[in-house]
Amino acid sequence: MGMSASQARFLCLTARKNNVEFEGQQINQQRTTLSNESGSYYAELCNMVVPTPPSVDDYTKVSYSFDDGALTNTITSMIAKGNGQYSISYIQQWQDDYSIVSASSSIISNVDDMYKVGSSVLRKLGHSSQGDNVASTITLDGEVYSVQTDENGSYIEKTQTVQTVTECTEEDIANFEYYMYNSDSETVSQVYKNANGSFYQLDDDGNATTLTGVTEDNLIICLYDKTQTDPEKAVILVDKDEETGKYIKESYTEELTKRYLTTSELVSITKYSDPYLSSLEPEQIADLMEQEKYYQSMLNDAILNNPASNNQWYVRYVKDSTTGSYKPYFYQASEVENQNNYTDGYATS
Repeated sequence: MGMSASQARFLCLTARKNNVEFEGQQINQQRTTLSNESGSYYAELCNMVVPTPPSVDDYTKVSYSFDDGALTNTITSMIAKGNGQYSISYIQQWQDDYSIVSASSSIISNVDDMYKVGSSVLRKLGHSSQGDNVASTITLDGEVYSVQTDENGSYIEKTQTVQTVTECTEEDIANFEYYMYNSDSETVSQVYKNANGSFYQLDDDGNATTLTGVTEDNLIICLYDKTQTDPEKAVILVDKDEETGKYIKESYTEELTKRYLTTSELVSITKYSDPYLSSLEPEQIADLMEQEKYYQSMLNDAILNNPASNNQWYVRYVKDSTTGSYKPYFYQASEVENQNNYTDGYATS
């Protein structure tokens, strides 16, 4: 019995000893963890940067920017006028370092008098419709017109009333009406011609008064066309040709005249194959055409040293895969259109 009790007591003491050792190991592990965390905090503390106090300008400076085509504008100040409007000052920046005048090396193909780089059609600078699909009709002022093209651009034919001068017939001369202008009373009164060529007037009672010293040179001669509904066209003035002595009269004829489409009108009926132009609104394309006039002047100034020259250029826009914006590349028309530069339809530019 005594031996059993001693054995049980030994086992109990051994268990207590092992438990104390285990608790000690846990405490050491916690101390290691705390030490690591302390070291990490100390390292972060050593790497901390002393904060810079905020500037007053961070809360009072107003800076807005906006893009206008290729121009970048940064507003530097705004002054309230008190009527809901503001007066602003802004800085305008644009690409004007002549870097755009350098075209990338590329192979130009000539297919049916259309110049291409790959699948991109070169377009004449300032011409919005080259190589694109222009609608065959356009509606202006509620009327539909056919669109035609010649070397000067796209146009429509409109019927226009043109004023001309023709010689009076014998019937016209027999129907002349004469009027006298009184400068004192600023009135016009009708005058009649006798068979003997003298002139007379009728009063309210129908009595005739012969006018002395009055000739056709002192009178207004006209014809009245009863077929005209427009009063201005119904009264036809008559004059006398000093060289031939013949009577001539005003006349109106209807004729077809070419009326060339404006840039905005042409843009509105064009379906663009160019990826850049097809991404723009009609108003933006019209603005781009005006901007390309500046490009042409700058190109002629940089290359030909003559900004006023009429030298033409071709352009294509290439998309920057990083920024998503389009950059223009230019080609001198005299080089592009020189057939001696082509071999089997291709030229290196």
